[in-house]
Amino acid sequence: MRLEGSDPARQSARRLRGEMTPPEIALWLALRRKEVGLRFRRQYAAGPYVLDFYCARVKLAIEVDGEAHERGDRPRRDAVRDAWLQEQGVLTLRFAARDVLRNTEGVLCHIIATATERTASAPFVRLRRPPPPGGVG
Repeated sequence: MRLEGSDPARQSARRLRGEMTPPEIALWLALRRKEVGLRFRRQYAAGPYVLDFYCARVKLAIEVDGEAHERGDRPRRDAVRDAWLQEQGVLTLRFAARDVLRNTEGVLCHIIATATERTASAPFVRLRRPPPPGGVG
């Protein structure tokens, strides 16, 4: 089953693609390398929500949270959103924006490890190995 977005969410996603934050851009550039065969979409509409990044193959959502996510009713709203995604079979990983900027490679390794674990429960999904150094493979 494909995760579909509402019309307002799709419109927001389109707008947000042009307004990505520096941490989102850094992670997007790292995810685009596709070293292990994962295809992520940026600012993906899912139901009434817009996910920062989404890999449909392993049903994995990635959120880059700025400081605003720690204030007001944001933690509660994020929890409701994560619960809805979980009901759809989607796992959400959240990373602080500052951690993405300070340790992009570490965040990427965590994402790849989680995606690999998720493939174990869905054996029909296989990830490619990254090419060996020098590009020969």
